[in-house]
Amino acid sequence: MYQSITVVGRLGRDPEMRYMPNGDPVTSFSIATDRQYNDKSGQKVKETTWFRVSVFGKQAEIANQFLNKGKMVLVEGRLGVDPKSGGPKTFTRQDGGVGASFEIIANTLRFLSPRDEGAPSGGSGDAGGSAEMSGGEDMPF
Repeated sequence: MYQSITVVGRLGRDPEMRYMPNGDPVTSFSIATDRQYNDKSGQKVKETTWFRVSVFGKQAEIANQFLNKGKMVLVEGRLGVDPKSGGPKTFTRQDGGVGASFEIIANTLRFLSPRDEGAPSGGSGDAGGSAEMSGGEDMPF
C-alpha cells in the first residue's frame, strides 16, 4: 500500500530545529494553503488549511537554514495522524471555533520563493529560483 500528499503553501512561522535522542536533526514548521471561491449567494469565501511539516536528516538542517516565515514551499510526503484520534490534530481557535491541522512527514521539500524574499508578497513565487531537496542529496545551492 502507498500514500502520498503534495502541498504548496507559505510558512506560517519560522522553522524550529531540534535533535532526536539518537542525534538526528528534525525541523518542524507549519504551512498554510488558501482557497478562495464564491458561495451560492455570491459572497467571497476564503478557506485556509494548515499543515504541520516534519523534515529529517540533512533536509532538516537545510530547511532550518534557508526557510523562514512567509516563504513558499512545495512539500511531498505522507500524512501523519494524531495517535489519540487517528485523524488530524484539533485545537480551539482564538475566536472559539474548532480548527484542525494535518501533519506531513516530508520526503521532498522544494523551495519556491527566491532566496531574498521574506514576507508574503501576494505573488505565486519564482519557480526559476526553486531548489529541491530529496533525502540524501547534497545542498541544493
